[in-house]
Amino acid sequence: MATDLAKFAADNSIQYFMISYTDLFGGQRAKLVPARAIAGMQEDGAGFAGFATWLDLTPAHPDMLAVPDPDAVIILPWDKTIAWIPANCVMEGEPVAQAPRNVLRRLIAEAASEGMHVKTGIEAEFFLLTPAGDQISDAFDTAAKPCYDQQAFMRRLDVIREISDYMLELGWNPYQNDHEDANGQWEMNWDYDDALKTADKHSFFKFMTKTVAEKHDYRATFMPKPIEGLTGNGCHAHISVWDAPGAAAKTNVFAGAGEGQTGEVGLSERGKHFLGGIMKHASALAAITNPTVNSYKRINAPRTMSGATWAPNTVTWTGNNRTHMVRVPGPGRFELRLPDGAANPYLLQAVIIAAGLSGVRSKADPGRRHDIDMYAEGHTITDAPRLPLNMLDALRDYDKDAGLKTAMGDEFSASYIKMKMQEWNDFTSHFSQWEKDNTLDI
Repeated sequence: MATDLAKFAADNSIQYFMISYTDLFGGQRAKLVPARAIAGMQEDGAGFAGFATWLDLTPAHPDMLAVPDPDAVIILPWDKTIAWIPANCVMEGEPVAQAPRNVLRRLIAEAASEGMHVKTGIEAEFFLLTPAGDQISDAFDTAAKPCYDQQAFMRRLDVIREISDYMLELGWNPYQNDHEDANGQWEMNWDYDDALKTADKHSFFKFMTKTVAEKHDYRATFMPKPIEGLTGNGCHAHISVWDAPGAAAKTNVFAGAGEGQTGEVGLSERGKHFLGGIMKHASALAAITNPTVNSYKRINAPRTMSGATWAPNTVTWTGNNRTHMVRVPGPGRFELRLPDGAANPYLLQAVIIAAGLSGVRSKADPGRRHDIDMYAEGHTITDAPRLPLNMLDALRDYDKDAGLKTAMGDEFSASYIKMKMQEWNDFTSHFSQWEKDNTLDI
């Protein structure tokens, strides 16, 4: 039975609910609803003008209603009088097909109908910058190899510990936090979960991290490549498939000794085919997992100050080797290293499921495993596709991938491509300082 939000408010002294949804560009939108009004909102939803956010709607469309998911409610750890709650977008009694959380929910149901329950964990990376966002917040964080820097960690312990304490309080089971490979960069990890729960937590984590950073007079950014010459923000996803959702899961469908090179690293035949779908659709996948102009400054970056980008640029997979697009670090799961910090939490999970289902259904082969150092020897592989060089190439690859577009939903795909092309055109009409520096005197 769904949680009664009015009773939840009374039992927990909640004064307000923040009803939130995520638009196509990953923007989090919300209304603050007094607890006294939540019973009606739980049934009918909070009204929004969809055109006012990044959705493919017009001012003439009727109200879009954000109907809260009562079982996903989270009490704000920093203000326990307010509860945040993700919502599903509805218009005239029907789910809004382009709304990211609806796209994910439909694909989860589709996978479940075939006995597959996808569980994922994500590695969220972010920078702590000055409020203006133009430089890292710690002027002393200057090491050439700053990853795991203990002293730099202590200088930002107040921020990282506060976020980690909140995750502990929420029962997310965070298990490690570290200074990442770039100066001013951090990574925080918590337990994997069912895909929708991971997406909700990912969405809330971004909100929470930005809020805590602002409290301490810093600015947290998940931008893929915020500082030139430094490692970018990835959002690696660890993927496994189980026989049931939640605590009912008993059997990891990906675990087992399959045939060939995937079996050697502990993937079952179904795991191999799911991976095959990821590899098959990789170039189109990038339009979702790497959704901004800036994204391609991460996956196509030259060597960074630390000596490695830690990001892929070629469609290859391997065992426990971090220089490829996919690594299989151990039996029963694999890590997709393509996504970046700008990835929409819901669309990231949705496109993983869509590509994986496609692979299972078609018995896709992921191709041969490469165990070389791609950064040093990648030039020796001549038959592996390169990832898109920019957002336009990624959108074109997505548009050409009819199977993936249909799996994600034709209405969603049409809206996403339309709005992202508008974004690309806006970018290309922008005049940069680089153009003046290099062509003013020609």
